[in-house]
Order: sequence, then structure tokens, then C-alpha cells
Amino acid sequence: MTLMGRMMSEPLLISSLLKHAERHSGETEIVSKRVEGDLHRSNWREVARRSRQAAQAFARLGCAAGDRVGTLAWNGHRHLEIYYGSSGSGLVCHTINPRLFPEQIVWIANDAEDRILCFDATFLPLVEKIAPLLTSVQHFVLMTSRAHMPASSTIPKLLCFDDLLDAESGDYVWPVFDENTASSICYTSGTTGNPKGAVYSHRSTLLHAYAAALPDAMDCSSRDVILPVVPMFHVNAWGLPYSAAIVGCKLVLPGPHLDGKSLYELFEAEQVNFSAGVPTVWLGLLNYVKANGLKFSSFKRTVIGGSACPPAMMKSLQQDYGVEVIHAWGMTEMSPLGTLSKLTTRQLGLPPEAQQRLLEKQGRVIYGVDMAIIDDEGRSLPWDGQSAGNLVVRGHWVIAHYFKNDGSPLVSVDGEPGWFPTGDVATIDADGFMQITDRSKDVIKSGGEWISSIDLENIAMAHPAVHEAAVIAARHPKWDERPLLVVVKKPDASLTREELLAFYEGRIAKWQIPDDVVFVAELPHTATGKLQKLKLREQLKDHRLPTA
Repeated sequence: MTLMGRMMSEPLLISSLLKHAERHSGETEIVSKRVEGDLHRSNWREVARRSRQAAQAFARLGCAAGDRVGTLAWNGHRHLEIYYGSSGSGLVCHTINPRLFPEQIVWIANDAEDRILCFDATFLPLVEKIAPLLTSVQHFVLMTSRAHMPASSTIPKLLCFDDLLDAESGDYVWPVFDENTASSICYTSGTTGNPKGAVYSHRSTLLHAYAAALPDAMDCSSRDVILPVVPMFHVNAWGLPYSAAIVGCKLVLPGPHLDGKSLYELFEAEQVNFSAGVPTVWLGLLNYVKANGLKFSSFKRTVIGGSACPPAMMKSLQQDYGVEVIHAWGMTEMSPLGTLSKLTTRQLGLPPEAQQRLLEKQGRVIYGVDMAIIDDEGRSLPWDGQSAGNLVVRGHWVIAHYFKNDGSPLVSVDGEPGWFPTGDVATIDADGFMQITDRSKDVIKSGGEWISSIDLENIAMAHPAVHEAAVIAARHPKWDERPLLVVVKKPDASLTREELLAFYEGRIAKWQIPDDVVFVAELPHTATGKLQKLKLREQLKDHRLPTA
């Protein structure tokens, strides 16, 4: 007979994070730069009370366990209260990316069957436009106070979030239920076809939050002041609202104020030492501090993910401003964290150049995730840092199915089932450091050889006159495909095609140098800030290479 442990067994529930933060870090500040323009100061105790009131308010509006609460909102204390108030009470928090096209937002809200839609005042015109098309939404809630409610609106019976909470006592006991219950839904950006929903559980969310806070991951502690620039509508702000509750640290939420000046002033005023966001955000912040000759007094480290961080940006943050860059990789289907680039003890003894090359990779998996690279037949490829293959993952916070999709996307590795195909092409070295070389649909196949568009983009970004760069495949009669470089120059910069192509000499093999350069005013991006190469390829589908 198997001997069982004699330990307590409490379900891993999101409400337990808030209970812990309230009890042990109740006075620690939560600071929000609100849509209304003011700076709101709260703390974990106040957020916990208002989250309980939100749970009561949702119940009074007729929500039952499993119902979805949609949000169109920035990073702010009300959004945080909805995070905990909905999931903690057995509802499902559904964050919707407001930067999507209105038609996509309608499709996503209807597919999720949202019962309530909560939104910031910024998005009132958008919601007024799409409200008649939202077939399942029964209540529209404006996330503001009574003083800031509009005098009139085309939305019938528009509710005020603060009024709803003020009507409740907060005398509420968080329910206990199965930890595998759905806690939240995040939809993929849907660059092709309709977006797909990733449904997270309480268990997966807590395990992810634990792992994210570890020293070899985001290294969160109670001594940190964390400002997540990554939106709370983008894969739950990479889990930071949950990890912050675990360690009980100060949380600073920037609202819609994401320009370089606003971020810098908030970093300095609140003494932020840790942040996280996509490369485009740091590009704006770096440009602002450089243009004004500024330095950071408290900012010490940041996690950069969403797309590959250009080495030139990483070096500038580290060498010019003393900010440690933690390169990370993940995806919506992974909650999102998969790997982070932190050096091991042995690697700390390597020369600085070798260390830098490792830090520019996407890094090693954190416990809870495993990965492999495979060929098109599902066979494992060696971890030699050279062999590139299709990256697959599995783990405690990796999806097995999409929402409303009975078919499984999982594949087998060497005959072993249960691996999720990421769509990325990568190498893994002997120490387990993974490097994304391309998306499988973006890799350039020239004469049967693969060329990494990311490598070419990183070289272009190192040129002092280049603001942003993308590389796509262009048709070639002999080589099938050749790389085409598309560049946005810095304001007032002088740069020619010939100068830029000459910049590649000695930095990469001659046969990999792009065949041509196109200068544009701006590059298309997805709603989450990633380069939209599908659109770029469509725009330049008729471009004729000089070598063709």
C-alpha cells in the first residue's frame, strides 16, 4: 500500500495571493497614474478590500461561477481590483487588448461570451460604437468615479465602477474551489485567422507567479518597486500583478501614460527599480533620456520580451545607464514565461564579450517548463548552439487546448506526445541557453540555406542612424528567397542604401547580407508592439531586388 503524505492540502487559488499580501504587506503602496490624470495612492490592504467589494458587485449583477468579466483597461488599481475580484470569486477575468481593431474586439468578446465589460474612460467612444454588437454583455461598467461619469452616453444603463463598489460592504469570504478552475482568458494577437483563447487555471497562474519571482527569473522581492510597462491586457502583464502580491512589494501602475517623459518622471518620483516591457517601449524611454541628458537614480533592472531585444539597446541600457537587462521569451500559450537569460556561476568567469553573447540569447527555462528543438519529422536535434529546429515546450502553465477547441495542437518528440509547437525556430547550446533565430513563417530560405532575419535586424539596429529595422524574404529567381532590409531612419539622420549594406561587412557572412534596402517612414506593428511582418510582406510583395 502506498504511503501518503500527512500534509495539509490547500488549493492554489488566486485569492490566496491577495489574502497573503493583505495580511503581511497591507501598508505597502499601490500607486496608479490614472486615466483621470491624477496620481492615486493605495495599498495592498485597500486593494484587497475593494477586490472583495468587486466580487460582491459582480454577484449582485447576476454573475455566477465561470462567467466571464471582460476588461478594456490600462494598468491601474481598478484593473488590479477586477483581476482579483473576478478570479478570486470564481469568475473568469478576460482582459481584451484595446489596441486591436474594433471588429477583432467584438469577435473576441463574443467568443468569450463576456457577461460584463469593464472599461477605462479612454475607451468610452470605442465601447459606445461596438456595444450593440456585443451579444452576450449584459452590463457595461465605466472604470471611474461618479465625478468623472459622462453627462450622457449612448450605452443604456452605463454603470459606474466606484459606485458599484461603494454599495458593497467588503464583508466577503473568498470561496474555496478546485485549483484547476479557469481563472482568466487571454487571446492571441491573431495575425492570421481569428484570435485563439488561452484559458489559464488558478493552479497554473500561481505556479507561474512563483517561478517568475525566483532569483534566476525576475528576481522579485519585498524590497522592489515594480512598474510593469507591459500592459495588464497583454498576458496578465507577464504575471507581475501576481508575483508582486507573493513578495508584497510596492507596485506602480502607469495607466495610459507610456511616453518616454511620463515614464521617466514616474520612475524617478516613485523610485522604481524594476520594470518589464517590450523593446518598442524602451526605445521611446531611451530616446527621451538621451535627448535630455538624463540618468536614472533608482532604475536597476528590466525584463525585455515580446520580441527580441536588439543588442545595441541592451548595451545602451547596461553600459550607459547601469540597467541590467534580463532577456526573456514566452508566449500567450505559456502564461507567458518560458526562458530568461541569467548567467550561471561558471559563466560569470567568462570574458565580458562571451557573457554578453549569452545575455543576448533568450536564456534558460525556469522550473515548470521544458523545451526541445526538433526537425520536421519530430526528431530531437542536438543542443550544440548550431542546430536550428522547431521549438516545442511543455509544462505546468502551457496550454493543452485552446478555448472552444476540442482538437489538440500538441505534437510528439521522438515519439513522446504532449509538446506544444511554438512556431519559433531556435538553437539551444550545451548549457541550455536557447536563442530564437526566427519565426518558422519568417525564416528566409536562400538556396536551401536558412538566414535568420533577427540576426540581420540586430546588425542594422546597431547602426547609429537606424531607428528601427525589419528583414523579410523577397522572391529571387535563382535563390528562391533573399533578405530585404526595411529601415526607419532616426530623425534628421543621413543614411544611404550603400552605407547600410557596407555596415554588414565583417559582421556576417557575405552571402547573408541583404540584397536591398527600403527606407520607410514607419514599420507596421501588431497591437502588442511586435513587428507585423505579414503586413510588411504584403506591402512589399512586388519589390524587385537589384540582384534579380
